[in-house]
Amino acid sequence: MKIFVHIGPDAQAADRLQRVLDAKRAQLRGKGVLYARSPGARNHSRLFMAISGPVDALRFNRGYAGPDQQAALRAEVAAQLAQEVAAAQPDTLILSAHQLGTSLPSHAERVRLRELLAPLSDDIRIIAQIDDPARMLARRYAAQLLEGRTSSLDLELGLLSASNWWQAALASHGAPDPARGQFPDVQGAVYWLDSAQLCAQWDAVFGDGATRLHGLDLPGLYGESATEHLRILFDIAPSIGKAEPARLPDPPSAAWLTRCRLFNDALMRLLAQRGESLPRRTWRRLLTEIKTSGAPLDPGSLSAISARFAKDLHQLAQAHPGLRLPAAPEPQAPWVEAKPDKGFRATQYLMAMGWRISQAAAPPKPPAPPAETRHLPTEALAQVIRLGRSGLAPHNRLGDIDEQTAQPAFTPATRQGADRRVIVGCMKNEAPYILEWLAYHRSIGFDDFLIYTNGCEDGTAELLHRLDQLGLAQHRDNNGWQGKSPQQHALDAALREPVMIGADWIAHIDVDEFINIRCGNGTLDDLFAAAPDATNIAMTWRLFGHGGVTQLHDRPVIEQFETCAPSYCPKPHTAWGFKSLFRNIGAYGKISCHRPNKLMQGFEDKVKWVNGSGRDMTAEASRHGWRNSRKTIGYDLVQLNHYALRSAESFLVKRQRGRALHVDRTIGLNYWIRMDWSGARDISIQRNLPRLRAEMSRLLQDPALRRWHDHGLAWHRAKAAELRATPEFAELYDQALSLKLTDTERVAQSLAHDMES
Repeated sequence: MKIFVHIGPDAQAADRLQRVLDAKRAQLRGKGVLYARSPGARNHSRLFMAISGPVDALRFNRGYAGPDQQAALRAEVAAQLAQEVAAAQPDTLILSAHQLGTSLPSHAERVRLRELLAPLSDDIRIIAQIDDPARMLARRYAAQLLEGRTSSLDLELGLLSASNWWQAALASHGAPDPARGQFPDVQGAVYWLDSAQLCAQWDAVFGDGATRLHGLDLPGLYGESATEHLRILFDIAPSIGKAEPARLPDPPSAAWLTRCRLFNDALMRLLAQRGESLPRRTWRRLLTEIKTSGAPLDPGSLSAISARFAKDLHQLAQAHPGLRLPAAPEPQAPWVEAKPDKGFRATQYLMAMGWRISQAAAPPKPPAPPAETRHLPTEALAQVIRLGRSGLAPHNRLGDIDEQTAQPAFTPATRQGADRRVIVGCMKNEAPYILEWLAYHRSIGFDDFLIYTNGCEDGTAELLHRLDQLGLAQHRDNNGWQGKSPQQHALDAALREPVMIGADWIAHIDVDEFINIRCGNGTLDDLFAAAPDATNIAMTWRLFGHGGVTQLHDRPVIEQFETCAPSYCPKPHTAWGFKSLFRNIGAYGKISCHRPNKLMQGFEDKVKWVNGSGRDMTAEASRHGWRNSRKTIGYDLVQLNHYALRSAESFLVKRQRGRALHVDRTIGLNYWIRMDWSGARDISIQRNLPRLRAEMSRLLQDPALRRWHDHGLAWHRAKAAELRATPEFAELYDQALSLKLTDTERVAQSLAHDMES
C-alpha cells in the first residue's frame, strides 16, 4: 500500500483539495483509494495533534494539551487508522492536514509521524503544494492574525539577509505560553516559505525523493473534473467524475489586518496583566467585529520575499515536474503597514468590549471534566472539555413552543386549493410502520406517495402493491438498482414519473420521518400560509431515541417515542440535518437524499429557501447544504421528527438490514450513540393522534392491508428474536441498552467516534 501524506502547507489550497477528496470519498473507495475518516472528517487535524511537539493552539483548544492526553490520542489515532485500513484494504491511503506543513518544525515531530504510519506501510510519500512565497506569506499572515499574532510583516522582512531562512525564522518562535494565548506557530515567522528546506527536512525523515512539490493550480484543478488533478498528485488513474469548481476566497483588506494586529497586541497585554486567557472563539468574534473594507495586502509589496527564494524555486522546478508556479507578483513599493482606517484605536475598542472579555475570560487552567463523565474514553473526555469552552454544548432553550405540554388536538383537516403534494420514498423491510406513516401524512394534506422498494422479505412490497391497487400509493420495484445506492437510483428514476412531473409540492422523506407541522391547525395549508413566498422549506430533524422501549409494539410510533435531542444541538453533524419540502417549479435538475440539487440556469432569483421557522436562508442553501447551522436553525413552523431507532429490537433489525443511501457503512453502536437522544421531550406531534387513528382505522378495514400489516409485525418480532440469539447482535443489544449518557456526553462520544462529525 502506498501512503500519500499531503502536508499543505498553504491552508486555503489544502482546504480546496480536501473538499474534492471528501466529495469523492465513495468513488475513490471503489477504486482502491482510501481518504481516511478516522484522523479527522476532512482535514486530518487529529493526526497532527497526535504527533505535534510543543503545545500548539489546536491541541490546547481541543483539550489535548497535556502529555498524557496527547499520548492517549496518539494511541487512539493509530488504532483507528489501522482498523480503517484493515477494513478497506486499499491500494492507496491519502492523509491530508495543512498543519503538518505549517506547524511541525522539528525533526522529532516528523519522526513521530513516520513511526505512527510505519506499521501500515513503508511506502510513504510526502506531497506539498506551494505558491509564490510572497503570495503564501500574505495568506499565512492573515491567518496568523486571526489566531492572535501581534508582530507585523517586519518580522519576515527582517530575515531577508539571513543566510539560513529556516533557522532564522524558527529562532523567532518563542516557547508556548497557552495561558496568554502565545503559540510559536502563530507568533513566529513563517519558516516554511523556504521550500527547498521544507523538501530537505521531510526527505531527511522519509527518504531521499520522498517529498514531491506541486503548484496550486494544476491542469484540471477544480474544474469540470478532478480526475487529472488527483492523478498528478496521487498517481490515481481511474476517473472519479465531476467536482464542484472552487477558488481561493477573496483576501481580507489590509486595513483590517492592521486593526487585527493592533487589537491582538492590546488584548495580549490586558490578559497578561490579569493573568487570564480568552477562548479562541470569543477572540475571533471580536476580530470579526472590527472588520473594515478596503484594498487587500498586495503581494507585490513583498516582492523581496519572492526574489529571496527565486533561485531555489527555479532549481526545485527542474527536480519536481509537478511544480508549476505562476509568475511572481509585479513588484510594488516595499510593504508598509496599512493605516487601520477611520481613526481606529485598539484600546478604545478594548474598553467597549471589556465587559464581554471579562465575562468570557477565565484562569488559564483547563477545566477538569465533571466527575460523572470520567468513565468516557480519552477522546470523548477531551471533547467534553472542548464543548465546555465553546458555544456547541447542547441545551433545550431554543424555540417558542412548549414541547413538553400536550396541546389541544387538531381539528379535522379541511383542504384549501387543488395543488398536488407528493412524497417520494424508498423502503426495505418496513412493513409494520408503513400504514401509520402513510395515514399520518395523508391526514396533514399529502395526496400521492411514490414508493420504491428493494430486497424486501417482510411483506413490504406486497403491502405497497395493495396500496397501489387501492389508489393510495404508487409502488415501484427497485431491485434492479445500479450505481452508488438504491436510494439515489430510485430518485433519479422518479423524475420521469408522471406523478412527480405533475406535482406542485414534493418531499423526499423516509418511513421513520414524520413532518410535524407546529403552526395553525397542523396541515400543509397552514404551513404554506405561514411561509407564502417559500419555494423550498428546510425541515430540520429532531432526533428521537428509544425512550426505554425495548420491544416492538403495534402502537403508533409518534405515540410511543417522546424523548429526543435538545432543540439546540449543532453537533454532531446529523442532529441538525434537514429534509426539503419544495415547490416543483423546475428550479432543480436532480433530487438527492436531503434536498433538490443542480440549480438550473435562470432560476437563481426564483428560489427562496426558508428554515423551519419561516426565516430566509436562501444564501446558505440555494446551491448546496443538507444541515442547518446556528445561523439558520428554526423549528417554530415545522420540524421533521426522525425516529431512527424506534425500539431497541427495531434497531437490531435495522442494523441487520443496512442502509438505503450509504450502503458501504454499517449501523453499529456509534449509530446508536448518535441517535438515541433522551435529554429532551417533545410531544407536540401527538396532537395529531386523533387524525392518525381515524385514517389508520379506515385503511385497516381492507382485509389485505390488515393481513400484510400483521404479517410484517410478526416477521419483525421473529427477526428480532433470531438476532438476539446470535452473539454479535446480543452483544450490540446489551451494549446499547447499558449506555447512560447525558446530552453533552452523547455529543462528545459522537464527535470522538463518528468520523463524519
